Amino acid sequence: MRRGTRLTLWSVGLLAALAVTALVSAVTGPVDVGYVAVGKVVLSALPMFDYDVPTTARTIVMVLRLPRIALAAVVGFALATAGVVMQGFFRNPMADPSIIGVSSGAAVGAVATIAFSVSVPLSFSVSGPLAFSVSIPLALPLFAFVGALLAAFGVYALATENGRTPVATLLLAGVAVQTLLGAVVSLMLLYSGESLRQAVFWLMGHLKNASWWEVGVALLPTLLGFVVLQAYAEDLNVLLLGEEDAHTLGVEVERTKRILLAVASVVTAAAVAMSGIIGFVGLVVPHVMRLLVGPDHRILLPTSALAGATFLVATDTVARSAVGGAELPVGIVTAFLGAPFFLYLLRSREVTAL
Repeated sequence: MRRGTRLTLWSVGLLAALAVTALVSAVTGPVDVGYVAVGKVVLSALPMFDYDVPTTARTIVMVLRLPRIALAAVVGFALATAGVVMQGFFRNPMADPSIIGVSSGAAVGAVATIAFSVSVPLSFSVSGPLAFSVSIPLALPLFAFVGALLAAFGVYALATENGRTPVATLLLAGVAVQTLLGAVVSLMLLYSGESLRQAVFWLMGHLKNASWWEVGVALLPTLLGFVVLQAYAEDLNVLLLGEEDAHTLGVEVERTKRILLAVASVVTAAAVAMSGIIGFVGLVVPHVMRLLVGPDHRILLPTSALAGATFLVATDTVARSAVGGAELPVGIVTAFLGAPFFLYLLRSREVTAL
């Protein structure tokens, strides 16, 4: 079967799975909102439809559930995309988006914001018939995003010498920086006082109280980054042969590595800044999809991204409905599901070097 046909079939199937998962998630919750009501609410948001839907159902779907579902899809899409790139870049199925310190840097920025009560509100109002005012708490996602990028580019700078960035050196620098930043986070948690619970909750990964502005802020860098990474998918295929062979075949190795690392770091930072640290999405999903569709990144990258979106929407639905009226951070659910499954793959010898 031709590559284009395979990609189309897989993409259509995964998009259908994402749509079904999102619909099931939209009707799942402590307040019963049926499939018909959800459909009417969604269609009523379009100018050509006007259904009579109870205000309560409209608020639950449009304000509470759909933004959370959309954010879960965007974050899952981003983490799986970055995971594919990191596994291909390092030629190691154990690599994930946090391997060069992105998550640790985000954790430092977020925990510092919480522990020191930093506030950067963005307020604006609109007058006229549709007058409204909005206040957006920017501090936590902003400092988490900045911390993530500083950590990633710091690791890159430490590993680069004479214009070259050996993969092994980059990996070791990432491990060292992650350890150092982990110690910084632990120190801040020790002295965070009443903010400890909020900081720990963020570190566990969550999508609670998601809003449409968060979806928009995470979506833009994720989509732009995906387009760039997809354009370099063929170069990533060649890099799997080794840097010397890739150079012989015409790939500008160091330039390509810089672009892949920079864009994957930005995509990961955008996701982590909005959701906290959610593990195993960028590790397990790309590996499973590689087993299903093969190692060609031109197919693997988009299919993994869609599978990551579906996976995180599904796990977040479990997180907010599994324990009665309580809610689990989605990072706990992804770890509970991802770790045993990855161990199974490891024992069955499905985890092999790329």
